[in-house]
Formats: sequence, C-alpha cells, structure tokens
Amino acid sequence: MTNPIPPSGASLRGAVDLTALVQRQQAAAQPAGAHAPASADRIVVETDDASFGQVLELSRTLPVVVAVWASWSEPSQQVLASLERLVRAREGRLVLAAADADRSPQLVQALQVQSVPTVVALVAGQPVPLFAGEQPGDVVSQLFDQLLELGAQHGAGGRIETGDEAEGEAPPTEQPLPPLHQEAYDAIERRDYDAAAAAYRTAIAQDPRDALAVAGLAQVSLLGRLAGKTLDSIRAAAAASPDDLGAQLDVADLDISGGHIDDAFDRLLTLFPELDADGRKAVRERIVELFEVVGTDDPRVAAARARLASLLY
Repeated sequence: MTNPIPPSGASLRGAVDLTALVQRQQAAAQPAGAHAPASADRIVVETDDASFGQVLELSRTLPVVVAVWASWSEPSQQVLASLERLVRAREGRLVLAAADADRSPQLVQALQVQSVPTVVALVAGQPVPLFAGEQPGDVVSQLFDQLLELGAQHGAGGRIETGDEAEGEAPPTEQPLPPLHQEAYDAIERRDYDAAAAAYRTAIAQDPRDALAVAGLAQVSLLGRLAGKTLDSIRAAAAASPDDLGAQLDVADLDISGGHIDDAFDRLLTLFPELDADGRKAVRERIVELFEVVGTDDPRVAAARARLASLLY
C-alpha cells in the first residue's frame, strides 16, 4: 500500500503536517464565511477533529492559540485558566481554542502531541509550536506578544468583536497579502507549485529582503519535489541505493515534510564529507533551503547550521 505525500504547503512552517486532518473534514465543511466553532464566546472556543478546519481558517484572520488538554490532567486545568486570562487581555486580537485530547485523536496526531497540556499557535494557517507543560505567565505573555507581531507580518493581524463591545461593529477584516504573495498563495491552492515559485522569485527579485517570499519559495520548492511521489517509493529508492545522492535528498525532503527535522539534517550532514565537490554543493544548497522551510529561528536549524559550518571550514 502506498502513502501519498500531502500536497498542501499551508503547514510546513514548524514541520507540522495538518493537511491530512483538514482533508478528512472537507466533506463536512461549514458554509462559506464560517470561521469559528459555534459559541457565544468568540474569544475562548472549544475545538476537536470535526471543527478544527474552522479554527485553521480563523487563523488566517488573527492568531489562534490551540491548547490540547485532558480532563484528567490537573496541569491542563491550570494552563487553560492562565491561557484564558492572557488571551482575554489581548481584547480580541487572539483566540484560544481548547481541544480535549481524548476527543481529538486526529488532531493530537497531526500536532505531534506527546503530552498534555501542549500549546501550539496557528498563524495564517501555519502552526507555530509554543510549549508543553506549564510555563510562567510572564513567559507566555511574551510569547503572545510575539504572536501578535507574527500575525501582523503574515497578514493575520485582525481582531474579532468581544462580548464587551457594542453590537453592530464591522466584522474582522483580513489584511490583504502583497500582490505577488497572493498570486503565490492562489497557485498553491490549486497545487501549481511552479507558478507559486515563479511568483515568489519575482517578489525576491523586487525585494531581496522579503523574508516571507524566501521562506515561501523554499516551501513550494519542497512541495514541488514531493508532488506525485509516495512515502514508500522514496524510502525504497533510498534503501536500494544508499550512494544515490538524489534518493537521499528525497528522503531528507520527506523527513522535513513529516516533522522529522533532526533526522533530515543528520542524514545530509553525515553524507556531506563523503561527497565530491558537486555533491557537497548540492547538499549545502538543499540544506540551506530546508532551513527556510523549518524556520531560521528554530533551535534545530541553529544546531544544523553550526554543524554545516564546521564541515565547510
């Protein structure tokens, strides 16, 4: 049995794959315009496997904090209370979505939750791992301030009406993407990764400091390389030809897409010293691109970058 590789690039940042979960919900999708699970309280909502697609869509308007908890976990109750207080203090610029781990097995798997409570943010459809267990309130508050900045950078700096506001206010408006970014996003939606890459390259040519375009190009390049391939075929080819650089690069791509970040970097960096000049150039270029996919501020990227530098110099 073959396992097709998820085609969507919406969740590559942070190396968490939410695609399969959302695809399972498409048949029961809410009507157009529905953003959050039905609730009188729009700031703190409950979510599960069935409603998570709505939460993911809401994150394109403003950051959503997803707390995976369990009723039998005392720390979960304490973390939820702290998160609620800190989210409400942002007055509609953040939403808290609480997911009961026992009722959300697919979500637990998609977010790679190892323990409860686990807290992950969603920003513009992309997951941003935050923390597991308990954290001091001031630390979480700083994380939330960073989320608001990240949301603004990704066109998800909206705000929803809170219960204390007067009725009749305008609904939240999503900040428009720059034209070339929107062009790339539309191309990704229709799985035209070549067109998306071309749009991002144009954006970079116009502004070499456009970090979001650089990251977007890395992500759609990865998606394009994996398109039409299967997990089984990639791993079988790499096992059959351990000296085939292309096959090993494919496995590294596969590991990144599945969240096995350290495995991907270790594979390429272990291979690096044994290669000729052309092979080293190919690995260096690929791993630098994968740094952008994972996120250059990720500690695993910093460690791999330092290891690569030690091999180069």
